[in-house]
Amino acid sequence: MLELLWLIPALPFAGFLTLALFGQKLHEKSIAVTGVGFIGLSAALAILVSASFISSPPQGYFYTQTLWTWMQVGGFSPKISFYLDALSMIMMVVVAFVGFLIHLYSIGYMKGDEGYSRFFAYMNLFVGSMLTLLLAEDLLLLYLGWEGVGLCSYLLIGFWYKDSANGRAAIKAFIVTRIGDASMAVGLFLLFTSLGTLSIQGLMNLASQRWPVGAPLAVASAALLLGGAVGKSAQLPLQTWLPDAMAGPTPVSALIHAATMVTAGVYLIARTHILFTLAPPVQTAVAVIGAVTLLIAGFSALTQRDIKRVLAYSTISQIGYMFLALGVGAWSAAIFHFMTHAFFKALLFLGTGVVILALNQEHDIFKMGGLRNELPLTFWTFLIGSASLSALPLITAGFYSKDLILWQALSSERGGVWLWAAGFLGAFITSIYTFRIFFLTFSGSATSQVSRKPGVLMTIPLVVLAVLSLIGGFIELPETLGNSRLLSNFLQTALPPLQAVTTDYSTQGSLQFITSVVSLIGIIFAYRYFLHSPQHTGRRENIMKNPVAYAVHCFLFKGWNFDLLYDTFLVRPFLWAARTNRNDFVDLIYRGMAAICRASNTVLSFTQSGKVRWYATGIALGIVILVGIVEIL
Repeated sequence: MLELLWLIPALPFAGFLTLALFGQKLHEKSIAVTGVGFIGLSAALAILVSASFISSPPQGYFYTQTLWTWMQVGGFSPKISFYLDALSMIMMVVVAFVGFLIHLYSIGYMKGDEGYSRFFAYMNLFVGSMLTLLLAEDLLLLYLGWEGVGLCSYLLIGFWYKDSANGRAAIKAFIVTRIGDASMAVGLFLLFTSLGTLSIQGLMNLASQRWPVGAPLAVASAALLLGGAVGKSAQLPLQTWLPDAMAGPTPVSALIHAATMVTAGVYLIARTHILFTLAPPVQTAVAVIGAVTLLIAGFSALTQRDIKRVLAYSTISQIGYMFLALGVGAWSAAIFHFMTHAFFKALLFLGTGVVILALNQEHDIFKMGGLRNELPLTFWTFLIGSASLSALPLITAGFYSKDLILWQALSSERGGVWLWAAGFLGAFITSIYTFRIFFLTFSGSATSQVSRKPGVLMTIPLVVLAVLSLIGGFIELPETLGNSRLLSNFLQTALPPLQAVTTDYSTQGSLQFITSVVSLIGIIFAYRYFLHSPQHTGRRENIMKNPVAYAVHCFLFKGWNFDLLYDTFLVRPFLWAARTNRNDFVDLIYRGMAAICRASNTVLSFTQSGKVRWYATGIALGIVILVGIVEIL
């Protein structure tokens, strides 16, 4: 079964080619069957291959499949080769399966759209590129998948390109992530010139043999790869593109900007973890970036009115938790949270899509309300997703993954109380902004008439993801609640275990209790201030009357003014320089040469008079000058 590994990314690419070539000629049902069918086959095959890998693990707990040599240039001969181990297997299954559910949901959501075939073609291309990224055996093939998902992100954010705002959002995402991509490309060049290969496993082995901890080349390489990771995963300081990326269709937000692409940076760091352990300052920077990002994005989510932008900032914040875990060496905890986050955040985005369709594309949460009775299934599944995101204790997957990160951020030898405190405060903020959405959307009396209810193809993914958002955490239970280590034990075949400085489980239990209480307090706070009623509305209005509170609200609403900062110090100076240098000074050299040629042509044209005596005189004069020169020399 393992020899069929190559088909898992190949099938989505086949779906893309089919739709790209024949999509315009196919009926809408045929497009849906093609677009969803290829992804479904890929997801089924991913599950079967994973089952075979687990039941009969190959020697060394990894499997490499080489298809052909990509190119040969001197001693450089990268191959089209796939690498399956515990890490890539978990990521592959989550991406393929969640991708299938979102494609299934999209049949109903995108029904009647004039770009129906184009949408599914782009989505298939994305899933194929993401699976290539995850399964690549060397960094060059990984980079090909990396650029592929970036291209698809651009195409899908600007899918409704007739609206110029969508085009601007797509360009912004492309340019901002391009900064990180350029950093990563330089890092690949540095790694190849230093170690002579781009094979991931070969690189990691050579790096650990040749570079001591703290080696300048290790630090530089890790820092450059981190630049790529923060760009793709929307972490500080390149986080500004993700909220605007919500301009794309809601299934795009669920797939690319919540469950899969934005976690590519997390995968990159985990995949090259040896390089980061050789560069302690960079690994510390990963933790600090994650801690700061989760707080900045969490506070911004508290103030947004657009329901999708709230979830976008939430995604930035939750990926910050994953970076925090990676930075303290809690590799398995980061992947655990990636998995649970894919379930509950995809669920919340898909539930949001149902609400938006039901309310005729309304995005403002303050114009919603009273949808509990109109959309009962969406209400309950959205409640489960909100509870999991808020880490409601004991019964949700989000509780177990987030609790593991918080505990290991404190107990790790690379962690500390400040990193734990950042995650702890972030958990409180998360509960508030999550249930702020929930209460404003579903509580109170109806403010708008529901015009469209979801069909069965839209509700099946909601139910499946809701179930996974509840039970997905039970594969990894803490010592205080059962001590099940199924996931981390499996991942230890690919990732090193946490280096902890304390295993005081009584302290762990106390912290779990405190975190659980804080999560519940956040929900109660949201209930008191954001339930749809005149009393709660009056409380909010009284707070906004305070000029300081209003100024802080505006500051957070604008994402801490990062866009203004970049616009002031980067965008405007660049545009000024472009306008000033509209006549490029380098081009002046070539324009000058052209002017000299034209002037010479004009002068020489005067000698073409058609009068023979002047030609004879010229020849004679030339001979005299030539003889004179010869005599002088």
